Amino acid sequence: MNKTVADPHTSSADAHEQAAQFRSVFDRLKREVQKMFVGHDDLVETTLSVLLADGHVLLEGVPGLGKTLLARTLASALRLEFSRIQFTPDLMPADIIGTMVLYEKEGGGHELRFAQGPLVANFVLADEINRATPKTQSALLEAMQERQISVSRNTIRLPEPFIVVATQNPIEQEGTYPLPEAQLDRFLVKLLVGYPEERDYHHILERTTETERPTIEPVSSAEEIMAMRRIVRSVPVSEQVRSYAIRLVMATQPGSPHAVAAVNRAVALGASPRGAQALLLLGKVRALLGGRFAVSCQDIRDVALPVLRHRILLSFEGHSEGVKPDDLIRAAVNSVSELS
Repeated sequence: MNKTVADPHTSSADAHEQAAQFRSVFDRLKREVQKMFVGHDDLVETTLSVLLADGHVLLEGVPGLGKTLLARTLASALRLEFSRIQFTPDLMPADIIGTMVLYEKEGGGHELRFAQGPLVANFVLADEINRATPKTQSALLEAMQERQISVSRNTIRLPEPFIVVATQNPIEQEGTYPLPEAQLDRFLVKLLVGYPEERDYHHILERTTETERPTIEPVSSAEEIMAMRRIVRSVPVSEQVRSYAIRLVMATQPGSPHAVAAVNRAVALGASPRGAQALLLLGKVRALLGGRFAVSCQDIRDVALPVLRHRILLSFEGHSEGVKPDDLIRAAVNSVSELS
């Protein structure tokens, strides 16, 4: 790979080459994941996009839809250190970040050493994340935002790249702790995993109930993922597109000059500036996948639902009326003009 980061004077040929390189890595990973994970093309593409945009993913769906399988398959397609954490109400922060352990030295005596937990990895699958207590979720929050963990008075940097793919069940409430808004905001996207199409059931059963199962091979490395993330960051965004993303985020905030009536009535808190950052990052990925080295307003619209749906907190009126965040986002998209 010759060029990985564009400068302000990137030529058209260089930009085209970087977009082609990005698409090549993306398609390679997608083909490998789809050996095992059937259907849900949009789900696979968005999860891969988040990986290459340096973000975290929250997968929500009822049990048995393949949320854990998707995360495991993606991890298998990468030469990265993988760990899975099964969250339960009795899980403590030390169980995921590690703790200081007293070891006996060879020549006699003892010393304290850090025994790292499963959170110290490149790819972390946080299964049933909403079963963790707030204390454990706070330890995960530090890792997701700061890319570090704190043990005693020591701060330990996490390896790069680092991504958390978390799953949660939206139906079962017993023994669960709703994620605080601050932690939800750290996920670049929230993806809703639905039931597969009828034709996909046949492929699922073939791959899971017969003798031979597909083998997933590592097709990308940490170095390549980091290089792709630098390409994403280097994609330019015009002032018009940036302004459009800002107005779209403000349209989810009640009382703002861009909010529609439905938002003012049904929303308690709208998306924060972190939502605008996420729109631009995923918009850059969309542009690269389209062979372009510039983000369009359409790219922003295409990623609005997964980026913003978990950043909207409904008011009492919104809950009582059964309002869905996705409907509010669609209303905001329809109301915000591309022109300032």
